[in-house]
Amino acid sequence: QVQLVESGGGSVQSGGSLRLSCRALYTIKGTPYCMGWFRQAPGKEREGVAVIESDATTTYAESVKGRFTISQDNAKTTLFLHMNSLKPEDTAIYYCAAGHTVVAGFACFAIGTWGQGTQVTVSS
Repeated sequence: QVQLVESGGGSVQSGGSLRLSCRALYTIKGTPYCMGWFRQAPGKEREGVAVIESDATTTYAESVKGRFTISQDNAKTTLFLHMNSLKPEDTAIYYCAAGHTVVAGFACFAIGTWGQGTQVTVSS
């Protein structure tokens, strides 16, 4: 199993930047096949934002390409999401996730573990 603890959310003006962090605490041997970030805005379904697979392949939602970057530390115990050029429509609760299904992209999270979420608010 893995426990995920997010941090780094907050409020920022449009055009600003934030960095989210997710500390992964593993209770058994082995690591997830992928790690990623999802978000859920009020009244909307949760959507995938970015994913990084075990071979470092990354996938991004079209809405964040060129603005967000997902990365991990060398030990793969901390996941980051660097968010630049933030827009009001990026306002949401952001969730860190660990995926255990060995497939590419967001489908990796078909069997997943989720963090508690961190709020990101972007004002215009």
